[in-house]
Amino acid sequence: MKVYRAQEILQSDAKIEVELNGVSVWIDSVDPTQETAKVHVKQKPADTKVVSVEELQEVQ
Repeated sequence: MKVYRAQEILQSDAKIEVELNGVSVWIDSVDPTQETAKVHVKQKPADTKVVSVEELQEVQ
């Protein structure tokens, strides 16, 4: 995924499915300068991690 798309998903009112290594995640924030995103697994909101946005995949 590209940084601009991660930002669009974060700002969208729609529910857009995103996966990290086949696991559904929510994007909490995006750092465009580092090209990273802070994400959490849907069922575990306290368990966050920072990953490269390129690791994220939008589910079509």
